[in-house]
Amino acid sequence: MQIFIGGYVYAKIASLLHMIYNTKSVFDYTMSLLFSLPFLLVANMLFLPSNGDVGSAAQYNPPYIPTACNGDDATQFPSSNMFAAAGEGIWDNGAACGRLYKVSCISAIVPGTCNKGAIIPVKIVDRAKTSASRPSSDGCTMVLSQAAFDAITNPSSAEVVNIDFQQV
Repeated sequence: MQIFIGGYVYAKIASLLHMIYNTKSVFDYTMSLLFSLPFLLVANMLFLPSNGDVGSAAQYNPPYIPTACNGDDATQFPSSNMFAAAGEGIWDNGAACGRLYKVSCISAIVPGTCNKGAIIPVKIVDRAKTSASRPSSDGCTMVLSQAAFDAITNPSSAEVVNIDFQQV
């Protein structure tokens, strides 16, 4: 469907350009453009690229220290308790330490798990592979603190959720 709509949009643009060069009346061109503009704007919104990535998230419980980023320093944790351990895909040899991400739950195996509309900020404070507390599931993009996981999910038995995340 997107290819068809995209082809239609390009055909419409081509016909407008043809009309510009072959029009006898500026009024005809202006009216045609005014009627086509709303459609072109809506079609353009359909093709905007997403800036986020899709991955998976598990949770881990205390103890959270020591961490791979700042050892035993308790000041590394945000007061909101919205933090995470980076999975190998985003760890980046430790460069992920301190990065901030916007995270939202998009799906899970257990229906109704995601708290739709909840978008939380999380700070990377650890590496999931070496965290002091083991995650509920290995191999995830992020392992969220208990508070962060609870903020984007409803109470359920899901150990892993699919997430949309974007570095901020």
